[in-house]
Amino acid sequence: MDLILPDFGLLFWTALVFVLLLFVITKFIWKPILSMVNEREQKIAESLELAERTKEEMKSLQAENENILKQARAERDGMLKDAREVAAKMVEDAKTGAKTESEKILAAARQSIESEKAAAVAELKTQVASFALEIAEKVIRGELSSDDKQKMLAEKLAGDINMN
Repeated sequence: MDLILPDFGLLFWTALVFVLLLFVITKFIWKPILSMVNEREQKIAESLELAERTKEEMKSLQAENENILKQARAERDGMLKDAREVAAKMVEDAKTGAKTESEKILAAARQSIESEKAAAVAELKTQVASFALEIAEKVIRGELSSDDKQKMLAEKLAGDINMN
């Protein structure tokens, strides 16, 4: 029954030790513990605030990165469009140049053909005239082979000369 109903002395000394312990704890230990808890609470609050600021900075950096990526894509698309236009222009210029060159070659070939044709016609005329002279010479020699025929021809020519 001593445990259920303690003595007055035990209660007194227990209370006195409790009050002394409470006084020592409040006087020497409680303030440093509270200051450490307050410092820790302040560091945690600062860390949370820093984390929140960092999170906001990350969001702004991410938005900035997205804008930079959009600009880069737009520049890339513009460069590709310009490259396609330049390539199309180069192909068109090459086609035009080839067409012009082929027309020049065709004109030169036509001119060459015409000049060769004219040369061939001139040569043909020369040969035909040469053949005609040879044939006429042979015909005249055949007709003038006898003296009588020569005299008749000379008289006829002399008569034509006198009439003119």
